[in-house]
Amino acid sequence: MAPRIGYLLPTREQVMQGRPEAAPLLALAERAEGLGFDSIWVGDSITARPRHEPLTLLSAVAARTRHAELGTAVLLPALRNPVVLAHGVATLDQISEGRFIMGVGIASDVPNIHAEFAACGVPFEKRVGRMLEGLRLCRELWSGKPVTWNGRWMLVDQSVGPVPHRPGGPPIWIGGMVRASIERVGRLYDGWFPNAPNPERWREQWAEIHRIAREAGRDPAALTGAVYLTLTIDENKAAAEARMDDFVQTYYGQPAAVMRARQANYAGPAEGAAEWLSSWVAAGVEHIVLRLAGDPQQQLDAVSRLRQRLTA
Repeated sequence: MAPRIGYLLPTREQVMQGRPEAAPLLALAERAEGLGFDSIWVGDSITARPRHEPLTLLSAVAARTRHAELGTAVLLPALRNPVVLAHGVATLDQISEGRFIMGVGIASDVPNIHAEFAACGVPFEKRVGRMLEGLRLCRELWSGKPVTWNGRWMLVDQSVGPVPHRPGGPPIWIGGMVRASIERVGRLYDGWFPNAPNPERWREQWAEIHRIAREAGRDPAALTGAVYLTLTIDENKAAAEARMDDFVQTYYGQPAAVMRARQANYAGPAEGAAEWLSSWVAAGVEHIVLRLAGDPQQQLDAVSRLRQRLTA
């Protein structure tokens, strides 16, 4: 069975290039849907890696598309008041008529993200607890019933409206490959969305998530296994490798070799790209989200031509 294929809009890249206009991003979203991409994604960062605010941009994408799912890759809930977040997500889910997927993460432990949390008035060392409690509170508010809450946030018979289009709210996918993330997916959430280094490691941890889900009395088949990959296609492999090195080094401000060893990526001809992507499908991945390095139009076209070859 062919996987679902998603496209990450280049919000960060556009801002780095001094081109913050939203219109080209919306046009790319429409083009991706027209080419048959199953989902459209937006990353999240406020000051560490400045880019467009994801829920706002995805609301505009929702109004310009009809079928593609929309997601965050990934949102940092700890940076946001969960009552405000629940309200914004519910509105986005209504605009998209239930197409939103809430990919979330805890953020990397690096200096610029420490500074980002400080700028937002959120203790970095408390981010995991804030995320978990905040997501629980969001789900309570999405029920539409009055909520009383006594924790980091205090509510007495409060509710938000509208509630999401999808009953109970959008599916929540957890990023990360540490043991705690694996446990959370299996016990609590709806999908797994890591940036895995290779298909073998992904397969091993996905099997562990299934085991944890069964032990928690959940149906593993109800969970979605996804992955976030970086790709550039060029029949000139040397040119593709150089483009990928420049992309990741500029994006992260770290040596390309370090980042490429940590995050799964492919640079080279289309034939090799098809084989590489198929290896993830064979590992059990159901939903592949692609960050494309290089000219967006050319890369979208190149990936669209590979779709029929991606089978397990």
